[in-house]
Amino acid sequence: MTIVTESARHIDVARDQFPGGRGYLAACTVGLPSLASRAAIVADLDASLAGRPDPASYTAAVELSRRHFARLVGVDAERVAIGSQVSGFAALIAASVPTGGEVLVPQGDFSSVLLPFVHAGRDLRVRAVPLTDLAGAITPRTSLVAFSLVQSATGEVADVDAILEAARGAGARTFCDATQAVGWLPVDAGRFDALVCHAYKWLCAPRGVAFLAISREFAASIPPLHAGWYAGADPWASCYGTEVELASDASRFDLSPAWQAFVGAEPVLALYASLHPAELYTHAAGLAAAFRTRLGLHSPVRDSAIVTWEDPDGGDLARLTAAGVVASGRAGRARVAFHIFNDLLDVDLAARSLGR
Repeated sequence: MTIVTESARHIDVARDQFPGGRGYLAACTVGLPSLASRAAIVADLDASLAGRPDPASYTAAVELSRRHFARLVGVDAERVAIGSQVSGFAALIAASVPTGGEVLVPQGDFSSVLLPFVHAGRDLRVRAVPLTDLAGAITPRTSLVAFSLVQSATGEVADVDAILEAARGAGARTFCDATQAVGWLPVDAGRFDALVCHAYKWLCAPRGVAFLAISREFAASIPPLHAGWYAGADPWASCYGTEVELASDASRFDLSPAWQAFVGAEPVLALYASLHPAELYTHAAGLAAAFRTRLGLHSPVRDSAIVTWEDPDGGDLARLTAAGVVASGRAGRARVAFHIFNDLLDVDLAARSLGR
């Protein structure tokens, strides 16, 4: 007799929201829209087409999305700013680093995390080391450690405990990009000084929905460089003039929201916020582990939902594609990702396409 756990039922119900998931192993590139997101976007477009756009409903979608994300990463909504890009928020964090300060980063991390520090227009020293050496490379000269929780190119999961312990000991702040983590890996944003996440990958939102979770102490040291009307204490009363009072919480860092993107994001963020992070991790990492076993790949210290292997000529990626598997290639490696809309049939499909 097959025993179906409550967790499995949760995942199965959620999977029904993603009818295009069979053979789609590229959530690390871009997530799939949910049926609820599609319905919300279509309804909004229909209303606008009929001459009835509703800005009040856009604000509601933005604020609900903020609360859903806060719940996902375990912080109060007052600590979360909304925007559209990782790089925009990284530029804000870069503005907080003292002139001449050292920013320590992993080699090969995603450009949107690194370039705002490299091109900050001030004398910042950006030092790159292998991800596995990151904690040991933190010194009292380090002002900020900026890193992705899960590496985009390789799927490696950072040793957060070691990094945070070393940063605390050296008096360095931490800035974490969780774009490749939130949605399958349990994330506690409260452990970091600042955490950024774009929601178009594992959270399956439309592109243009990003979040910054930041500690109150750190927020006090950051200038609101991108302040606009939505950064006001009362956005709809902050549309004109220079005498605008900015919000007292993290929303002072809000960028003007991409309305339709948030309309589509809110239902799927609500879905993920309703699921237990441990269920998502067990499901996604378990499928990835099964695939690694089929391919005979070494399992990482902490299992990742992203599986990569050397594929310099792109032959394996071509075989996956020919079999109807949507995968990706990064930095000379083939890359697949297992998510909420996948199951063991996807593991088998991908493995068989590679002759395993």
